[in-house]
Amino acid sequence: MNRLVFFLGPGGAGKTTLAKAVAARRPAAVFDMDILLRPAATAIMTMHGLDPDDRDSAEYKRLCRDLGYRITMDAALDNIGLSSDIYVVGPFTKEAADPEWIGRELARIGRTLEEVEVKVVMVSLADPAVYRQRIEGRHSPLDAWKFAHWEQFSASLGSRTIAWPLPPAQVAQIDNSHPDRSVAIAAVEAFIYGEETTA
Repeated sequence: MNRLVFFLGPGGAGKTTLAKAVAARRPAAVFDMDILLRPAATAIMTMHGLDPDDRDSAEYKRLCRDLGYRITMDAALDNIGLSSDIYVVGPFTKEAADPEWIGRELARIGRTLEEVEVKVVMVSLADPAVYRQRIEGRHSPLDAWKFAHWEQFSASLGSRTIAWPLPPAQVAQIDNSHPDRSVAIAAVEAFIYGEETTA
């Protein structure tokens, strides 16, 4: 059975970068909520006369947030049982706080936590200033709200815990602050695969 690995954390933490870097070395498919939702979110926001690049406001969350998680999880769950591991990338703030969420998701495909190896990579940075630097560096119009409401956004950058009933060994806190990204990449790969060698 393939693994289901979640890369969780705030915007700018480097979730996608880490997931893609490890997936380049291992048989894994990356399901990034930002990418999967983008066409639908752009259309929905435009239809409501709102900024199509907004991904943070209350209006966006009301109209698009839950749809994004449903699209992402449907795509990920559809790949359970294949040979490639599944990396799911997104904040998952509300979902991670619900102890029953992961069980309900697996039940949608008739699986349980006993049958699917679920791991969680919690990605964070040590300083809000580093978040800002990283977000500025990606030059994305989707980040405009963050800069316009930096105080509100930065308040969401604190440490988080996972309420899912997973053994502690299946959850890793990864500080992605080191300027040499290979440090965090190696830590994530070791967490997911242990002593397994690449093919």
